[in-house]
Amino acid sequence: MARSTNTQFAVAVHVLTYLAASAAAGRTTPVGSEELAGSTAVNPVHVRKVLGPLREAGLTASRPGAHGGWELAVDPAAVTLAQVWSALQGEDPVLGIHGPNPACPVGSSIQGVLVALERRVADAIVAELDSISLSDVLDEGGFDAADFAALDDIASA
Repeated sequence: MARSTNTQFAVAVHVLTYLAASAAAGRTTPVGSEELAGSTAVNPVHVRKVLGPLREAGLTASRPGAHGGWELAVDPAAVTLAQVWSALQGEDPVLGIHGPNPACPVGSSIQGVLVALERRVADAIVAELDSISLSDVLDEGGFDAADFAALDDIASA
């Protein structure tokens, strides 16, 4: 079975959870991309690529400079995963819709069917993600304050 190679949403949820956990642990300094990359096991450039749209959506804030980094800009209970999805996905199709041959009897009519299916699938994804907050992710992950305090140890490893 084919797997999606776009990990931006998963990385975004991971990073936002990390930022929320850091804040819950009482951290007052921003979290660097390198630290976030260490937790997500992706390149710091990819982390910044994911965080850019989240900043534009008002979910994160960044500070430049040697002691700069990223912070969660909103209450985790107020952020839904649908907001994260929308910030990253925008209006891009969820399904891989191709451009069929319009001269083919099937190709000339299938596009409308596929576009309608795409819209229903995208709406279903957003509806499900809208019911899950970032706080829910923290709760479902079983995190507690002691776990959050250990983040600095993990980041420096």
